Parts: sequence; C-alpha cells; structure tokens
Amino acid sequence: MQRLCILLFVFACVTISSGVEGIGVNYGLLGNNLPPPAQVINLLKSRNIQKIRIFDPNQDVLTALQGSDISVILGTRNEDLQSLASDPTFATNWVQNNVIPHASTVKFTYISAGNEVIPGPLANFVLGALQNLDSALKANNLNIPVSTTVSLQVLGTSFPPSNGAFSDNAVQFLQPIAQFLATKQYPLLANVYPYFAYSGNPAQIQLDYALLKGTGPIVSDGQFQYNNLFDAMVDSLYVALEKVGQPAVEVVVTETGWPSAGDVFATINNAQTYANNLIAHVSSGQGTPRRPGKVLETYIFALFNENQKPAGVEENFGLFYPDMTEVYHVNLTP
Repeated sequence: MQRLCILLFVFACVTISSGVEGIGVNYGLLGNNLPPPAQVINLLKSRNIQKIRIFDPNQDVLTALQGSDISVILGTRNEDLQSLASDPTFATNWVQNNVIPHASTVKFTYISAGNEVIPGPLANFVLGALQNLDSALKANNLNIPVSTTVSLQVLGTSFPPSNGAFSDNAVQFLQPIAQFLATKQYPLLANVYPYFAYSGNPAQIQLDYALLKGTGPIVSDGQFQYNNLFDAMVDSLYVALEKVGQPAVEVVVTETGWPSAGDVFATINNAQTYANNLIAHVSSGQGTPRRPGKVLETYIFALFNENQKPAGVEENFGLFYPDMTEVYHVNLTP
C-alpha cells in the first residue's frame, strides 16, 4: 500500500510467551504521542515479539535494539534512493552511519531500499541503490540481504493467481531487480493487504475468504485450491516472478493487516479475526498452494495506532495504543 502503510489496528491483547515462527510486527513512528524507543523495545521483549521492521534508520530505535535479540528489517528513506543509486560514496556512508555502529549488537534481517516506489518517479533508482548498498555492506564484511518493498499495485493482473503478472509500468523495473535478487539469493519484500482487495470489491469477494476463515476451497485455479485471499495474493506475486524468469526468488510479506475502525468493514471483530487466523496460518508452516511446506515470513502492520497518519482506516491498524495498553486479543503464543 502506497504509504497506505496503514497501521494494523490489530487491537491486541497480545499474549506472547515466546515468539511465533515467521511472525513479526512493523514499528512505525508517525505519532506524536508514542512511547520512547527504549520502552517500546522492553514491551516487545516482554511479549516475546522477536522480529520487527522499521521504515528508516532512526538512531534512537537502533540504539534501543542493541543487545535485545530482536531482529530487524531496516528501511532506507525513499528520498535517499536517488543518492544511494547515483553515488556509491553516499551508500558507503549510509552503511557506515546506520549499520556498522550497530552491527555487532543488532540482528539485521534485511535492508529495504525504498517502500512502495514501484511504479513511480523513484522506481528507476531502486536497482542502483540495491547494488551500491550491497557492495558497501560486502566491503565491510556484512552479509545482510538487500531488497526493496513493493505493494501489489505492481501487478497488472492477479486473478486467478495463475494470471499474476507485473504491470507494464512495473515490469521494466522489476525484471532486472528480480534478476539481481535471484543472483544474490535475496527475497522480494511485499506488502499484502486482503482488506483493501475486499473493501474495494465486497460484492465479488467473500468476507470469510478475506479473513482466512475458509475451511474448504473457495477459489479453484487449475490444480491449486485456495481457501483464503492472502495465499492467492502471495501466489499471484510468485507467478509474476516466474513470468520474468525468476521462480527461485522468495517473497517476504513485510506488511499485512486489517483495520479495526474507519469504514464499515473495519471492525474490531474483523481485525482480530484476520490477525489471529493469519498468525495461525503462517506459523503452521503450510505455506501457500504454490509454495507449500514452508513458513512465509510475515510482518503485521503495525505495533501502534499512529495519530499522524491520514484520518480514517490508516490510523486504525495498531496492536497497541500509544500508552502501550493492548487494543484487542491477538494470540502470539506458539
């Protein structure tokens, strides 16, 4: 979602006794009433949330993460992409300022060069940024995968999943990016929101299918049977990658969630149902019909309600209120 980075108002009474395999949480900072990062990291540790994603190299957050054993996807600012792509020295300095000081005490899972910039005016800079960041990391003996985060707006067609294909506006950028990722064995990062697909077309999509409540096949696609929209959306991206010749590139779902307020479909019950069903599905390790038998690394959007997001559903995606009280119960106990 194009900075539709809509905070998963996953109102959460999160009872977490140990981290759930494959599940992380987005930690955004677009609020003027959020707790200090040190308190947030203590909250994550107390709940055994072991994987997070942050959108830019906030030094207070990175410092708070030191020694926490919490792994992190670190984003670059979109506005830095052009400099990262055109100036290897800028990329080197970015790594020296934002990664190296923390590399011995913070577990960096991936670095994401850009969030939802394809297609768009910054798309042309993504591949160069990936190459320069990768070179800068390797020059410092850091084996941290680099990638970019896309929304499913990169797909020109997505239904059924076997028709998945990148749009004409996106494929010119994603074909060489996918080749780079395949060569390096790095994943593509993707934001996947059944909520938006459903809310945009409720007459054609069953709510149970969007909420991962289906118990039997709802959509048939050749040999593949789908009982939830999340799997179908992810598989449409896998098919698009196959069609540009890169079937080996893995997908990591960097954002997904369901808002609890802001429109008629955004209710606490729906948000809670989606979050709990998603967690159970991902952690089961069953994967998707086209990529069965593996845990699909997935990050819930988001940790807090953020009051500086656009009014409406975008403010309503958090697991916690800014005072760190839970919004509703999400089962993150393995």
